[in-house]
Amino acid sequence: MSRSLLAPEFMALVRPHTGDLSDIRPTSRGFSSDITALVECEKGRFFVKAVRNRPGGRRNSIIRERLINPAVFPVSPALRWHAEDDAWIALGFELVEGRASDFAPDSPDLPAIVDTLNRIGELDLPEVARDWPETRWNRFAQDEADSALFQGEALLYTDINPSNLMIGEQNTWAVDWSWPTRGAGFIDPSCLVVQLIAAGHTPEAAESWAAGCKAWGEAGPRAIDAFAAANARMNRAFAERNPDASWLRAMAGAAQAWVDHRNG
Repeated sequence: MSRSLLAPEFMALVRPHTGDLSDIRPTSRGFSSDITALVECEKGRFFVKAVRNRPGGRRNSIIRERLINPAVFPVSPALRWHAEDDAWIALGFELVEGRASDFAPDSPDLPAIVDTLNRIGELDLPEVARDWPETRWNRFAQDEADSALFQGEALLYTDINPSNLMIGEQNTWAVDWSWPTRGAGFIDPSCLVVQLIAAGHTPEAAESWAAGCKAWGEAGPRAIDAFAAANARMNRAFAERNPDASWLRAMAGAAQAWVDHRNG
């Protein structure tokens, strides 16, 4: 059980929203959070995530996640409450019953994964996201003409991985909307392509699944080529900066395999 979660100052912050707690189970998800836990309490069952209330990326991302939630429900679990003081910012989400999705080539989850991306692609861009233009790939683009292809009016999720796309008996969810942005709609399916290659798909097979996404079909080949190249440069830079992170090397290899396929 997380000592931080049991700290008196944190418990005082969340108690008005939880009442008395009966069970707390820290989770392994949530690399960008200081606390993630499944909470059973007097007022219900919640997934709670929290960060230290300090200036920087973690604080900015959890604020974005709070602000975007009304626009992405029911693709995402509903935010039931939030709390903030000088030490912590905490979000309490509806607890949904599901498991991490399986991205492997023979996975029965693949149609549901594509369907979830299409549901995201159908979401309207909320007013709050108009001030969040997508820029993460710009510095890795070959030139300004290429980076201009990444701009658009779609609401982007981008944090596509097996843990964040959850499969339930009757529904699927995209969780952890830590950095939503406004950009070109084909970027989410493109992120899926790299994840599928990393999970064992050939680049051709990965693109065939992405082709089930409407936004992919609406994109021109030049835009996808430009993004694939920029994404490979970005993943390579991350892997070189963190040589001990095997998962970053795997992502860099998958991204480069996709570029090689498109250039073949």
